[in-house]
Amino acid sequence: MPATSPASGLLFALSSAGLYGLNIVYARVAALEGVPGPTVVIYRVLLMLALFGAAALLLRHSLAVAREERATMAVLGVSTAFVGLCYVSSVAFIPVTVAAVLFYAYPTFIVLASPFVEGTRLTPALIGVVLMALAGVVLVVGPAFGDLDWRGLALALGAAAATAAQFFAAARCRKTNVTAKMFWIHLIVLPTALLVGLATGQPGSPAALALAPFAVAMTVGGYVIGFLFQIVALGRISAVAAGIVYCIEPVVSAATSALVLGERLGPVQALGGGLVLAAIVTNILSERSRTAPVVPTD
Repeated sequence: MPATSPASGLLFALSSAGLYGLNIVYARVAALEGVPGPTVVIYRVLLMLALFGAAALLLRHSLAVAREERATMAVLGVSTAFVGLCYVSSVAFIPVTVAAVLFYAYPTFIVLASPFVEGTRLTPALIGVVLMALAGVVLVVGPAFGDLDWRGLALALGAAAATAAQFFAAARCRKTNVTAKMFWIHLIVLPTALLVGLATGQPGSPAALALAPFAVAMTVGGYVIGFLFQIVALGRISAVAAGIVYCIEPVVSAATSALVLGERLGPVQALGGGLVLAAIVTNILSERSRTAPVVPTD
């Protein structure tokens, strides 16, 4: 296995989070122009399978999963599927903003579970960084608490728990090549994507994508490259380090929404964005000052 670089891992994670932030905004644009969300999800999963299946043939990359990582790959694929299923379903019962804040509790879940999964020492400084990032997310999203259905709360928290599992699994799946990871993850995700499309009555045809070609291209491209960068990043840094970095995603979404959709970005949201950035910078500096590497050890 080639040597990994924690610095490049952090860079990949930041790039991935930024692309995810753009992705969700253009998904909203596509929806406003008549392209159902489940349709985009189904065809981007099919695109992923086609792209990485072709990449395996052209680059002669094996799609075999390392024997000792097969169970981990199964967890990675199933957790990825549940992230989308639970998060998309939660907004049928609670406001999107509340779902988003609950979902971005996953860095807290990662930190609390890391002593048991990765053997990370739970320090007051690390807890403080996570709480700072979570507070920033709350301010950026600005949840409207009201009419809270327990089913929506459970689904949003389930999405957060699934994301934590996804990060831990990806950080431990480092012997299987990236092409194989991307292919098998999305092969596992495909049935869930089809199920969501059928359940919502919006599976859609490829022709629907032509209603908003630029927005669809941006949201699909943001997901494809963002997910690739996420898998690469989690092969180089710990789930804890990545989880904190990904708190930048709603900040990017809020800023992009202001530019693209004309949504107002107030001083409270700006303060929240500042807190998230401060948490990320603090964590990076803290990681660099430690003698232990960021790369997780078995």
